[in-house]
Amino acid sequence: MKRTHHCGQLNKVSVGEKVHLIGWVDSIRDHGGIIFVDLRDREGITQIVFNPEDDASLAEEASVLKPESVIGVAGSVGARPEETVNRKLETGGIEVVATTLDVHNVAQTPPFPIDDEKGDKVGEDLRLTYRYLDMRRPKMQRIFRIRHDACKATRDYFNEEGFLEVETPFLFKSTPEGAREYLVPSRLNPGEFYALTQSPQQFKQMLMVAGIEKYYQMARCFRDEDLRADRQPEFTQIDLEMSFIDREDMYALIEGLIRRIWKEVLDVDVRAPFTRIPYVDAMNRYGSDKPDTRFGMEIRDLGDVFAKSEFKVFASTLRSGGGIKAFNAKGLAELTQGELNHLTETAQGLGAKGLAFIKAEKGEWKSPIVKFFSGGEKAALSERLGIEEGDIVFFAADEWERACTVMGRIRLEAAELLKNKGRLEIPSDRYDFLWVVDFPLVVYEEEAGRYVAAHHPFTAPVPEDTGLLDSDPKAVRGQHYDLVLNGVELGGGSIRVHRRELQKKLFEDVFRIPPDVAEDRFGYMLRAFGYGAPPHGGIALGFDRMVAILSGVTSIRDVIAFPKTQKGQCLMTDSPGPVTERQLRDLHIRVMDTE
Repeated sequence: MKRTHHCGQLNKVSVGEKVHLIGWVDSIRDHGGIIFVDLRDREGITQIVFNPEDDASLAEEASVLKPESVIGVAGSVGARPEETVNRKLETGGIEVVATTLDVHNVAQTPPFPIDDEKGDKVGEDLRLTYRYLDMRRPKMQRIFRIRHDACKATRDYFNEEGFLEVETPFLFKSTPEGAREYLVPSRLNPGEFYALTQSPQQFKQMLMVAGIEKYYQMARCFRDEDLRADRQPEFTQIDLEMSFIDREDMYALIEGLIRRIWKEVLDVDVRAPFTRIPYVDAMNRYGSDKPDTRFGMEIRDLGDVFAKSEFKVFASTLRSGGGIKAFNAKGLAELTQGELNHLTETAQGLGAKGLAFIKAEKGEWKSPIVKFFSGGEKAALSERLGIEEGDIVFFAADEWERACTVMGRIRLEAAELLKNKGRLEIPSDRYDFLWVVDFPLVVYEEEAGRYVAAHHPFTAPVPEDTGLLDSDPKAVRGQHYDLVLNGVELGGGSIRVHRRELQKKLFEDVFRIPPDVAEDRFGYMLRAFGYGAPPHGGIALGFDRMVAILSGVTSIRDVIAFPKTQKGQCLMTDSPGPVTERQLRDLHIRVMDTE
């Protein structure tokens, strides 16, 4: 059964060689009694010829082969006649004339074609039910090669940079302030539970206290959240932490990693250093803390233009401290009523009361609100936004963050409409990496009635802002940084608090976590910081999202070998499923009827 070559390795240089190939039957063709079999393995396809003039019984045996059966073939490599060369294949100039055939396994008829073009049209549920067949497709084989190459490039890079790969536990204690966790009952400790780690955050900080200095791992993480195209209950992140660094060190390290991955996987040279955009600027200009900068349509602030406006909606928004934001979707004035209704519903879904607009058509401005604008306001608006025939301007008047967010979402929707109409080009092979920096350290949570961490409670404040922790916490910037690519957050991290006194102050005075709760959840960290914790920081990059971008697919389910559906189910193994009463009894658990 030892193969001499993979099915994608042979070429005209191989002509005359005796070879042995093993793989799956991709297709069978009968040309006047001569049987042609395309044999496929993970490296490619080779055409096999069974000629009845050479061996009639062998050709007869080959004629009844079924697609996806596993066979082994021995024979000689021959050159194809020029008129039959398949220039789409690396092996298209040769064929193997078979002398032996071993049928290792006869396949049933697959539930869908093992073919990229036809397979992509098959419903996802069916593909996930037969995931082992779906992954045979060349497209999927390519994706998992990309994933492997990206993982190898990551490990090679960090090993060269002096990092140690350290594994951290999956079973941790519950920290309910974050995303919803998966709970695991402890049989040996009745009534108590572990949580599957959402992130190795606290463990990697302890590794810094332990003197590891440079840690990384391809970390498996778990979150019990509602699922979507870019979210799975179990996922992988490139996790790392370093001691004795500042933010500049982290930027340089990660930019080097990204350049290495993109070069080795795609042979693309990524430019560095990456652009840095403060959080406030990102929100003001793009309406998002993960902006897509591959196209324009930047958002403008119009507070000064309408400072004395008689339009009640704008005037009352400004009096209450809110903002007026707008952007010009150039060339989109002819959008349909259905498209406009969709944009309005999108804005309302984000909390806006509606979506104001002005269309520039047939030499005039058309809008329900334009009658409220003065001549001076119209002139300033036209100059600020560069309004021309065929344009449409969208507005949001609301509290600052919501106005930015609404305009940011509508900007993306408008760009997609323009792209579909052929009026905006957003290159899929352009990679605009950037850092979003200077996030607020805290946000005020109305429901809790207190400040909570904008990133996580171990993020260090910007040193010059530390004095504002008592007087104006919301003005304090955190040493938090997000890596963004084409509107996708690839990862985030921060410089951490490493002094016990400051961490305790954040817990008790800023986040108002009761001392007994802080001790229960984080007491070991506070104690560790009292034993010489070094300055340190880290980051976690979403590896599945990264591989999806490298592969040119939109769903991370395509880059995970055995993913879950939006309901958290594995259709292939039919899980989750029920367990026995004895199992529940051993774990001191009773299932309650919720109806």
